[in-house]
Amino acid sequence: MNVLLIGSGGREHAIAWKLAQSESLGQLYIAPGNPGTAKCGRNIAISADDTDKLLDFARQNDVGFVIVGPEAPLAAGVVDVFEAAGIKAFGPSADAAQLEADKAFAKQLMRSSAVSTAEGRIFDRFSDAKAYIASRDEAVVVKAAGLAKGKGVFVCDDPADGILAAEKIMCGKIFGSAGNKVIVEDKLLGEEASILAFVDGRNIYVMESSQDHKPIGDGDTGPNTGGMGAYSPAPVVTDDLMNQIVREILVPVVDGMNRNDTPYKGVLYAGVMITGGGPRVLEFNVRFGDPETQPVLMRLKSDLLQVCLAACDGTLDQISLEWDPRPAVCVVMASGGYPGDYEKGRKITGLEEADGMQDVVVFHAGTKGNDRDIVTNGGRVLGVTALGQTIDDAKARAYRAVDKIKFDGAYCRRDIADKAIEKCKT
Repeated sequence: MNVLLIGSGGREHAIAWKLAQSESLGQLYIAPGNPGTAKCGRNIAISADDTDKLLDFARQNDVGFVIVGPEAPLAAGVVDVFEAAGIKAFGPSADAAQLEADKAFAKQLMRSSAVSTAEGRIFDRFSDAKAYIASRDEAVVVKAAGLAKGKGVFVCDDPADGILAAEKIMCGKIFGSAGNKVIVEDKLLGEEASILAFVDGRNIYVMESSQDHKPIGDGDTGPNTGGMGAYSPAPVVTDDLMNQIVREILVPVVDGMNRNDTPYKGVLYAGVMITGGGPRVLEFNVRFGDPETQPVLMRLKSDLLQVCLAACDGTLDQISLEWDPRPAVCVVMASGGYPGDYEKGRKITGLEEADGMQDVVVFHAGTKGNDRDIVTNGGRVLGVTALGQTIDDAKARAYRAVDKIKFDGAYCRRDIADKAIEKCKT
């Protein structure tokens, strides 16, 4: 079967890397891809948001299955277009993708489905948001309601900072139309975990747990990013807790989507805060997380193509996934200045040496090739991912690989997986 994978980031490289291992795969096309995905299949110079050209290409090249990586094409309805043309596509419809694309929609669905989440209010006028935040005397979280590439959340211990955040989002339009509405929530205390599951509209198959590191700096300091690293599994998610998350969060949400006539198929990602009162939802994503995908798929031993097809066909109950018991750690190497302004075009060296290490894969994210070299082309440049016998071993191996890679301004956090290491000691 010929497969078209849409996207160009580290998540897509990880998906392409895993798809390339499938015995059912014919030709793998990646649009537009990156230098890493080019080693897994054939890159196609079509933008991820050019649905018409993507559909034409699929028809002309006997593509039987499409897998959509990023959230923006999903929200724009690319799955609907392919399915209307008779081509299977993995991912939710545009209506179902509102679960990520519209945080107000998600908040209302959680309320109607009795899913535990932070108390919050939705505002479409800055004056109203300002008045509400000014009335608070505790920490608030201010979120752009639309898609903001993982950067649209401001955790403000001082409500005055919350007013400034709302002003930047709603008046300054730092996230464009994604900031036409904001959600103002209570700050939840606890430890975060990322729960990803395959969903076929009826059945739910949960993947191994993981934990992302959103802030730019060690110790979870500084502004939020798209993610500076991740590890899997997350020791904070015990078997009992995972069962509770499935029972009290995933099942009610999938049922709620069916009641809304927006049945959900694809990957459902629940960002969860493990509080003293149990798991509470921070956000939903409607696709594989980035960088969680890198360590999770490093640990997946089963055929990814087959499980994605089962999710489309409604046959997840016939699938059984096998996982590598070894933990995996992904460290994101970023351009200096990210998540603010940064320069592109910096030559990257050491990639082959790092990639040649045992149980290490360097997933490309913000890179491109020129005549002879691989150069930086984004804020998050690489996701250096390693397996290890223990979480300590996986972390050490990932950072040894990181230290072999050089480019001007390269930056990474040095504490990825420390929370898991400390938890394993107790």
